[in-house]
Amino acid sequence: MSPDGHVVGVVPPGVGAMVLGEFALPVNGWTPAHVHNHHQLAWAAGGVALVEVGAVQWVLPPNRALWLPAGVVHRTGAAGRAALRGVYLDPARCPVDWPAPAMVAVGPLLRELLEYLTHGELTPPARLRAEAVVFDLLEPVAVAPIGAPRPADPRARRVADALLADPADQRDLADFGREVGASPRHLTRIFRAETGLTFGRWRTQARLRAALPMLAEGMPLAAVARRVGYATPSAFAAAFRKGVGLPPAAYFAG
Repeated sequence: MSPDGHVVGVVPPGVGAMVLGEFALPVNGWTPAHVHNHHQLAWAAGGVALVEVGAVQWVLPPNRALWLPAGVVHRTGAAGRAALRGVYLDPARCPVDWPAPAMVAVGPLLRELLEYLTHGELTPPARLRAEAVVFDLLEPVAVAPIGAPRPADPRARRVADALLADPADQRDLADFGREVGASPRHLTRIFRAETGLTFGRWRTQARLRAALPMLAEGMPLAAVARRVGYATPSAFAAAFRKGVGLPPAAYFAG
C-alpha cells in the first residue's frame, strides 16, 4: 500500500527498460485505484480503454495510448470488451520522463513493435533494439483532458449526478434548484467553488466525457450529438473543438 492507502503495482525487473503484460478490463466498470512504481503506457490493441486520473477521464481507442508517470494514482476500465496492454517502463532506464499524463499516438509501426515486444520470443539484444525504436516513436498528442469533478455539496452533487446519468437533460439551474431545494445563485457558487468550473463549463465537460466512448466506437457524429444534448452536429463539434483542442475526427485520427 502507498502512504495514502492505494494499492501499489510493483513491476518486476525486465531485460531492458520495458516490462509488458496483457489483461482483460472490466466492462462498464473500473479496476480499483492504484499506483505503479514504473511509468506506464496504457494501450488496448482492440476495443476502447478508459483511464481515470482524479476527475479527468481519458478515452483510448487502439490508435491512442496514455503515458502515466510513476506514482500517478489511476484506475482503468473499458467501454466494451477490451484487453489492456500494460507497458511498464523503469524510470531509471527510460529516456522519456514526461511529468504528467499525456495521450500518445499509436501509429502502425508503434503498434507492431508493441505487439512484437508483448508476444515475440526475443533475445535480449533484439528486445533492446526494439525498445529503442519504441522510445523514438513516442509522440504526445496535444489534447486537453476531459474533467467533470463531482461537487461535495449534496444538493449540487444531485445536480451533477443527474447530468452524468443523462447528459442530454436540458434542465437549467432554476429547474434543478426547485428539485434539490437550492437557489440557482447558490448552486452557481457551489459549482465554481468545488469544481473550479462554472456550471455551464462543467455541463459541457460532462457532455464531452459521455461523448468520447461513443465516438471511439464509431458512432455517427449526429447520433452522438443528440445523445449528449446538442441540437446539431455542428454545435457539438464546435463545443468539442473548444473543450478538447481538436475536432472530433482529428482526436481519433490515425
